[in-house]
Amino acid sequence: MRIVISEFMDEAAVAALAAHHATEYDRDLVDRREELKAKLIDADALVVRNRTQVDVELLAAAPRLRVVGRLGVGLDNIDVAACAARDVVVIPATGANARAVAEYVIGVAMVLLRGTYFATAEVAAGKWPRGALSSGREIAGKTLGIVGFGGIGRLTGRLGRALGMRVIGFDAELAPGDAVWGDEGVEPRTLDALLAQSDVLTLHVPLLPATRNLIDARRIAAMKAGAILVNTARGGVVDEAAVAAALSSGRLGGAALDVFEKEPLPAGSPLAGCPNLILTPHIAGVTTESNERVSSMIAEKVIEALAPRA
Repeated sequence: MRIVISEFMDEAAVAALAAHHATEYDRDLVDRREELKAKLIDADALVVRNRTQVDVELLAAAPRLRVVGRLGVGLDNIDVAACAARDVVVIPATGANARAVAEYVIGVAMVLLRGTYFATAEVAAGKWPRGALSSGREIAGKTLGIVGFGGIGRLTGRLGRALGMRVIGFDAELAPGDAVWGDEGVEPRTLDALLAQSDVLTLHVPLLPATRNLIDARRIAAMKAGAILVNTARGGVVDEAAVAAALSSGRLGGAALDVFEKEPLPAGSPLAGCPNLILTPHIAGVTTESNERVSSMIAEKVIEALAPRA
């Protein structure tokens, strides 16, 4: 069997794959699509992150492909229906990067609520903006609103509760009476009620027609004044221009965006220069530890999927 890995993967997991099958690892192969297609002619498995577009064209170049391992959980870069039509198994790393994302959410929320951690250059230059930075907010006692209450949303809620936050949630797939709400100590809300009550709003939903621009100008206007918005889900879930306008006007107290409609974020984005804004390059779920967990999980599952069938 032959395996192609087109994006970065933990070296120990690559070695585990190579111990069982011929394995070609090139973390930059994603940027050379024609070369990738050529290498897939005799490949039985492909391992990707979020940038490799596993579409009908790529599948057509891989007649022997049996498995696609996804080093992460989102599947919007993979045509799942086309894979199913070809009997190609798609394996996401469900749960393996949840802690990394949850810690990111709580960390940036604390930074943005406090509002004091952008003063390094001023203090280093001899200024002393103590008065201007003395009105920061504590996270304890604030309301954390979670949109999308899957594994990452639930873990984020637990971390928030551990810090003294009240946690409320909305999930279109969960009924208000579902036992998981009580099990997690989270109060279910309608989306409108959640927006109105949240001091920190965090998004954990896939990008679907129903969630595209879920947080637009109208919904931002319905949020609590001064609320913090965190998006680690997918870029298309928020209207970036609306977020920029709300930050500039002060309607939003801050935002942290790890994902964008177009990645990399194009130069000249309306987000450029906005106050109280943290931008990161789709790395909320990527830490040393989570990369090891994600890579190890996918290596094991790909080896299992390629094992001889009885």
